[in-house]
Amino acid sequence: MRGGHGRVLRRLGIYPLVVLLLVLVGNAAYASSSVSLAPMPALTREVGHLTRPVAVAPAAKPAPPVTTILAPSAADQLGADLQAIARTTGGRVGISLQELSGPRRTNLSVNGGLSFVAASSYKLPLLMAEAQQIASGQVRRSDVLCYAPSDAEDGWFMDYQAGSCFTRDELALRTGRYSDNTAAHILVRYLGGPDALNRYAKAIGMNNSALWIPNTTTPDDLSQAMVSEALGRLGGAAAQAWLYPILTHTATDQGVPAGLPAGATVVHKTGTMTGTENDAAYVRNGRIAYVLSVTVDGLDEGIAWSVIARVSARIWQYESNRPDYAAPVILPPASTPPQNRD
Repeated sequence: MRGGHGRVLRRLGIYPLVVLLLVLVGNAAYASSSVSLAPMPALTREVGHLTRPVAVAPAAKPAPPVTTILAPSAADQLGADLQAIARTTGGRVGISLQELSGPRRTNLSVNGGLSFVAASSYKLPLLMAEAQQIASGQVRRSDVLCYAPSDAEDGWFMDYQAGSCFTRDELALRTGRYSDNTAAHILVRYLGGPDALNRYAKAIGMNNSALWIPNTTTPDDLSQAMVSEALGRLGGAAAQAWLYPILTHTATDQGVPAGLPAGATVVHKTGTMTGTENDAAYVRNGRIAYVLSVTVDGLDEGIAWSVIARVSARIWQYESNRPDYAAPVILPPASTPPQNRD
């Protein structure tokens, strides 16, 4: 066949070139096309054969700062309340509290170191001196003491005249329970006069008082005298047995006793004159025991006594709600390893 072999050879050379050209054209077309992929979620979770996006919780907001409020203690609140009473009465008020019971024996003073007119409060250390002398045997309750004209001063009793005499017991009762002035003057004179009274007052801790003349004292001094007596430092139980009945259920009970429940025992001495009312008291009720002295200047008598009663009632509220004794702390026993016994 003519030209057959030549055609075959040409076909065999052309076909590979055609195929090669087609491949190159296809690759170029593939390379020039752009493929866009849908964005994939950052996190996926497979559920069965499905893929779902996982919700991401928003970042938590920072917690607000914690503010700690410290409530005042009962003692702090008592002090604040007494300060408020003293500040708002319109007069001049001094308060001195000394606890004699409880786990922590608090001393609280509001203007307690200020000087006030003593009025008849000078009779408190006077009667303490009498009690201590009786307890020690220096003097006797039955001693007879006579009136002198220089002793005269208006007071509860009017039966004093030249030549009249009284037992020490009777004069002390008139001085303590009724705050009679003439009876007190007789006792001061037999004690050794105002100087002897002031020496005794300083000996029992009344260092900021000037009794009789000019006759001034402080609430803290009055409380210190009462505390010394209550702790048995001024003649002990014998002195207390003579003194305390004289100063209980006195003729003037509008002050500290008026702010207390009926069952409380109040051993106290008041002082009163125009513009001044004072009360120094030793209070006992069950396990509760404390000394309270309140002095008031510059108010009418009735208002002043109501202020003293108000102070007394607020302190009683605190004392009656305070535990008498601290609760013991009981620790569990420590575990011990078993002992080996052979």
